[in-house]
Amino acid sequence: MVRHLDVEFENGLTILTGETGAGKSILIEALGLALGDRADSSMVRASAERASVSATFDIAHNDDLKGMLRENDLEDGGECILRRVMNADGRSRAFCNASPIPVQLLKQIGEFLVDIHGQHAHQSLLRRPTQRGLLDEFGRCDKSVTSVEQAYYRWRNIGDQMEQMSHGADDVPSRIDLLQFQAEEIEALNITTESLTELEAEHRRIGHAERLIEGYSQAENHAFNNEGSALAGALKAAGALREMSAIDDGLIAVVELLDQAAINLEEAEREFTRLRANVETDPRRLREIDSQLGAIQDIARKHRCEAKEIPERLSAIRLELEDLSQREVRIQQLNAELELALSDYAGAAKTLHKNRTRAAKKMSGEITSRLRELGIPHGEFSVQVDATGGQPSAHGGDDIEFLVTANPDLPMKPLKKVASGGELSRISLAIQVATTGSSGIPVLVFDEVDTGVGGATAEVVSDYLRRLADQRQILCITHLPQVASAGDHHFSIGKIVAGGITETTISDLEPDQRVEEVARMLGGQRVTEKAREHARELLAH
Repeated sequence: MVRHLDVEFENGLTILTGETGAGKSILIEALGLALGDRADSSMVRASAERASVSATFDIAHNDDLKGMLRENDLEDGGECILRRVMNADGRSRAFCNASPIPVQLLKQIGEFLVDIHGQHAHQSLLRRPTQRGLLDEFGRCDKSVTSVEQAYYRWRNIGDQMEQMSHGADDVPSRIDLLQFQAEEIEALNITTESLTELEAEHRRIGHAERLIEGYSQAENHAFNNEGSALAGALKAAGALREMSAIDDGLIAVVELLDQAAINLEEAEREFTRLRANVETDPRRLREIDSQLGAIQDIARKHRCEAKEIPERLSAIRLELEDLSQREVRIQQLNAELELALSDYAGAAKTLHKNRTRAAKKMSGEITSRLRELGIPHGEFSVQVDATGGQPSAHGGDDIEFLVTANPDLPMKPLKKVASGGELSRISLAIQVATTGSSGIPVLVFDEVDTGVGGATAEVVSDYLRRLADQRQILCITHLPQVASAGDHHFSIGKIVAGGITETTISDLEPDQRVEEVARMLGGQRVTEKAREHARELLAH
């Protein structure tokens, strides 16, 4: 029934009226689609390929929504533009600030913006988290809620640390036993990089002692021990040339070189003598060294490393042992911290439960009173707070639910099971007024909250809506002239037939037009001057 419509709503209370069948519900359906409600191909105009609904919101002061949009890379200044496109084949697409998004995300964004109260599904008051939040706000439980949240996250953080530390904890004792055995086995070798080098050198010397002794003897004969040795020759040559240097002073340099050679040979002889003294054939010591080196090689094979890497392997084993030992100590510390954190959480949750129970009693009485003012004379409202215990949560250990009954002979039921849309609208209105300021949702839509209401009750509904409009933007579809006259703005929804095609229209009423519309609501199809006068009185009130 809509070819194309644009409408802009102002602050305060906006009234939407029109004759039955004019299409008032289309506005609510369109808004619901823009907020993520289920799309149906039957909503697409006949012969059209698609239908599109856009809703633009001022979110300059909606910090929670701006934060969510920022997290999803959707933020675009102080506006949020939601769009839904439905194809004739039933497929639909969703957009936020021109970016395509899943419909589920569109619904989540919509929950920050609009609550529709009436016979439609987009009602946050029916959700347990919203009910819990309203109770906490009503009871000024913010400090208790914060204490519970902090205690919960501290408990969970310690638990996460324990889980990480305890990963594979069943294997820790056996791992410690193995590492201790390996460390003791290596330590028994009493080996260092230096001692291993010395041991291998000693093994080579003893193992080749006979060859060394033979070589030492030959070297000694050539260099040091006989008349024709290098040392003796150098000394004799230096002596002979020293005498002749008086004749040829060019020999002085030669004599000095021979003297230096003799000194070097003497030094070599002393070092040679020391080394030769250490060479011996010692089969017993050789067997000892063979045994030690064999044990070292066995350990190296066990650890799949070179013999020279064994000291490094021992250091690594000691480090792992220290880490495992500290982990055991840390796990014990975390266990103690976890118990303390759980105790702190239990205390904070208990305090929050007491505050919620106290607030629930007051809230139940206040909303019950407002229900009766709103034309539900036997209405009873109750906030049920049950301590469920169980695992800690960021919201405490309470199960919170709004219960209501409209008749004295019927038991209380959860709010979501209230059958009458009109009653649900008035119940929602009573809750909203009682908890004004508790919910941050900026736009409230009331669809025929006046169903079954008349007389003095209509005045009460008008007063409630005015009060809500002081803090929120309110859209209200109504059949009551008393409610319609309370609005800051008034739109009339109608339909026209042009060229055999029916279309819905929406008009922003001027003051004179508004008098006519309220008069129509007062007097029916035939508007009398008396009805106009009454309308003027209501609008001036």
